[in-house]
Amino acid sequence: MPGYASVKAHLDAVLRGSSDSMRPGLVPVAATLARPEGARRYLVAAPPGSSPGGRPLVVILHGAGASAQQVLGQAFPPSPLSVFLEIAARDGLVVIAPDAGKGGWSDCFAASERVARKDDVGFIGALIDHALAHHDVDPGRVYLIGVSRGGWMAYRAAAEIPQRLAAFSVVLAGMPPPGRCPEPTTPLPALVFGCTADPLIPYHGGKHRYAPWFIEPVRGIEDSVRAWRELAGLPDTPEVVRVAPSDPRGRTSVTRSMWGQDPSGMQVGLYRIDGAGHAEPSRLKRYPRFINWLTGLQNADLEVAEAAWEFFRAKRSCASHPQTGPVHTRIA
Repeated sequence: MPGYASVKAHLDAVLRGSSDSMRPGLVPVAATLARPEGARRYLVAAPPGSSPGGRPLVVILHGAGASAQQVLGQAFPPSPLSVFLEIAARDGLVVIAPDAGKGGWSDCFAASERVARKDDVGFIGALIDHALAHHDVDPGRVYLIGVSRGGWMAYRAAAEIPQRLAAFSVVLAGMPPPGRCPEPTTPLPALVFGCTADPLIPYHGGKHRYAPWFIEPVRGIEDSVRAWRELAGLPDTPEVVRVAPSDPRGRTSVTRSMWGQDPSGMQVGLYRIDGAGHAEPSRLKRYPRFINWLTGLQNADLEVAEAAWEFFRAKRSCASHPQTGPVHTRIA
């Protein structure tokens, strides 16, 4: 008969998942920001003291049905993007997670009337302004990452306010088809994570027949990457790296493709996660197995927040010239 400890560990894995840490993280604080549609809630985590050159800012957008609290590890289920709080403590970042509020994000699939009532691109821009004024943020080191429906919101923000961003990343979301929101016209460094067995947002685009009514058809992940690569004028051939596997059964695997050679310049990257479902890859934050039964396997070969930060950290925009879009320069 299995012992109590092994039974409890199994039940925890099934029902609760796991949330491990490599180091202490910053503690997020709840705040509100006045907007035309009313007070908007968000969480902010900022290191103590000041930084002579200003701090990097990472804005994190949660998925549908989630919240700022969930994406920063303050609510169930454990979120891999909450590892940004540990990165913030280690590397001196400011982290902000806005809350979509009732009805979710006014993303690329939202009707124009809804966007007029609740301008979430404007909300993101206002949070950046607030961070610049109150949290010692470097305006040239502002980064945006969104997961699932938050990824659709990130695509919209990257297309509409590219001059505010040094780079952006999208996890588990393809771009909307042409015509659903403004097409990007200004190149930005972009990093996309896509899972080939995603049962909600198909890796190759379109919409699964069984997907819920609120899921819209999307472009394929690789088509989305191609759009940003071609806009940036990057060459067709990427540098390809196979990430070392952690699953001895080989159920999932990760391949990274990177267009652009300079980590401090223009790059577009893709993490293709074969065999995994609608779950951010993570070693530390593991979703409960009952969620995996619904959304597919969760890869553990890389830490999604660390991979995104590695992509972000050397990139800088020339934010003092917003009319020309971001100009990326090397950080000494």
